[in-house]
Amino acid sequence: MTLKSFIPCHHGPPMPRRISAPVMDNPVVDKPSAPVDPVALEAALRPFGVSQTLPAQVYTGRDVFDWELRHLFAGAWACLGRLDEVRAEHSQRALTVGDVGVLLTFEDGAARAFANVCRHRGHELLPEGGAAGRAAVVCPYHGWAYRLDGALTTATAMRGVAGFDPAGYGLVELPAVVWEGWLFVNATGTAPPFADYLGDLDALLRPYRLPSLRLRARHDYRVAANWKVIVENYQECYHCPLIHPELCRVSPPTSGDNWDLPGAWVGGSMELREHAETMSTDGRGAGVFIEGAPRRTVRYLALFPNLLVSAHPDYVMTHRLWPVEPGLTEIECAWYFPEGITDPAYAVDFWDLTNRQDWAACESVQRGLTSPHFRPGPLAPNESAVYQWTALIARAYADGALRTDLGRADVGRDGAAR
Repeated sequence: MTLKSFIPCHHGPPMPRRISAPVMDNPVVDKPSAPVDPVALEAALRPFGVSQTLPAQVYTGRDVFDWELRHLFAGAWACLGRLDEVRAEHSQRALTVGDVGVLLTFEDGAARAFANVCRHRGHELLPEGGAAGRAAVVCPYHGWAYRLDGALTTATAMRGVAGFDPAGYGLVELPAVVWEGWLFVNATGTAPPFADYLGDLDALLRPYRLPSLRLRARHDYRVAANWKVIVENYQECYHCPLIHPELCRVSPPTSGDNWDLPGAWVGGSMELREHAETMSTDGRGAGVFIEGAPRRTVRYLALFPNLLVSAHPDYVMTHRLWPVEPGLTEIECAWYFPEGITDPAYAVDFWDLTNRQDWAACESVQRGLTSPHFRPGPLAPNESAVYQWTALIARAYADGALRTDLGRADVGRDGAAR
C-alpha cells in the first residue's frame, strides 16, 4: 500500500526522536541469505574498479523480490510517510510493510506500531489499508479488544479459563521512530537501532530545517522498473548529458563528491553552475532560501530502503518508493518549501520533467534485464555511489539482513580515492 504522507508534523529539534522502540519478546530472528548466486555476489563485492553490477535475477526474480520484502523492507526501517498525514485524524490504521501486516495507533500525539494480528487466533485487527477513529482496537472475529497502547482489555468467554491472564496477551509491539517528521517502522523488530541506522545522515540534513518546511506539491508515479534500478539511477549523473540536458544547464554532471560516512544510506552532492541559484529550468527560484542551508550545492541522499532526499538551497524534494512487483514500483515525489512560498512550479515542473526522463531510462533498463543476453557489467569511475549502494545490498543478500557496521569505498564522484 502507498500512503500519501508528506505533511510535516512538528517544529521540534531535528535529532532522531524515538516514539516507540520496545524490546520485543519474540522478534523475528531468522536471517537466511537471499536466493542469489554467491559467485555473482562475490563479483559485486570486489573493490570498486574491478567489481561488476548485480545479476539480473535480483531485479526480475520473484523469489528474490519476496526475500527483499521480508528482509530489506520489513526487516529494515521503512519510511511510511509524514506522521500527520499517516495519522489523518484517525486513531488507528493498518498497512503492510514489506510482507508484514502492521497496525499503527495514535494517541496524545504519539504513534505506536503493532503486529496486525489478534492474540487470540490471528485474525487481522483491521484490513489492509483500513482506518478507524475508535478509542479501542477491536478484533472483528471474536471481539477481543485492546487499548491503543496494545493492552488487552476484553477477551469474551475467557473469564472462566484457568490461568488466563490478559496481561500476557497484549498486542506485539514493533519498533517505531519519528525523525524529521517522517514515521519509520521496523516490522520484524530485528533492524539495528535507528540512531546507528541513520548514522551521519542527520547532520547532513539538519541545516535544511525539514520540520519547518511546508508541503507545496506532490506527484505520484508508477514506474515499470525494479526499485533498485530506480535508486541506482538516482546515485549517478553519468547518464545526465544524454538524458537530462535541462539539468546539465544548471548543474555540471561531473561536479561534487560522494560521502563515505556511517549509516544505512548512500549519497553525495552536486554543484550549481555560476548563474544558477537552484535547480530549475533557468536556474532561478522564488528568491526565498532555507536559512542556514548550503547555497551552492544540492545534496542527493538515499536512506535505505525507500526514502530519497534531494536537498536544495531553497526547497527539499523527496521520493518515497514502494515495490509492487519485481518490475513495478510506486513512487511518491513531494516538494517542501519555506513559509511564504505559494507557487512551487519552478521546481515542480523542472523535476517532473527530470523524473519522467529517469523513469523512461529505468524502464528501458528493466526491459534489458529480462533479456537472456544480459550479463553483469563493470561500473564507470563516476559510478562510485552506485557501487556503494549495490555493495550494501549484496552484503545484505549474503548476510541475510542489512548491516550498518561495514566500511564502504571511500571515493569521490569521479572515482578517485579520498
